[in-house]
Amino acid sequence: MSRQKVSAEGQVGSLIVSAFFVVAGLVALYDTLSYTDRDSQVFPQTVAVILIICAAVSFITRFMRPTDEGGFGQGIWWRRVLLVATMFLTCIAMPLVGFLPAGVIAFVGGLIAAMHDRWSVKNVVVYWGAGAVVMVAFFALFKFVLHVPLP
Repeated sequence: MSRQKVSAEGQVGSLIVSAFFVVAGLVALYDTLSYTDRDSQVFPQTVAVILIICAAVSFITRFMRPTDEGGFGQGIWWRRVLLVATMFLTCIAMPLVGFLPAGVIAFVGGLIAAMHDRWSVKNVVVYWGAGAVVMVAFFALFKFVLHVPLP
C-alpha cells in the first residue's frame, strides 16, 4: 500500500471518528432531556457538551489542516485491546461486585496497558499505592460528599 493511500485512509478515518463522537455527544445530550431530576442532568450534560466541543475541534482541525499521520499510528495493538476490554469488563462488573472492586479492575488493566517502563518492586508499590488512594478518594467523594448512590 502506498504512503499516500495510507495517509488518505488515516485522514478519512480520523474525520469519521470525530464525526461519530460529535453525534454520540448529541445523542447523550438529547438523552439527558428525559431525566426528571435537574441535579442528575448536570454531569452528563457537561460531559456531552465537552465531548461535542472536543470532537468538533478535532474534526475541523483535521479537515482544515490534514497531516501525514493518521489512524492508530505506531504502537502495540494488544495494549489498545486490553484497555478497551478492561473498560467493558469494568462496566459489566460494577453492578455485580460494586464500585471499588470494579475500580481495581479498571486500574489494573489500565496500568498494564499504559506501563511501558520496566516493572520493579518500587514501581508496583508506588503505582498500587497511588491507585488505592485515588480509588478510595473517588469513592469517598461520590458516596459521602456528592451523595451519589454507588453499586
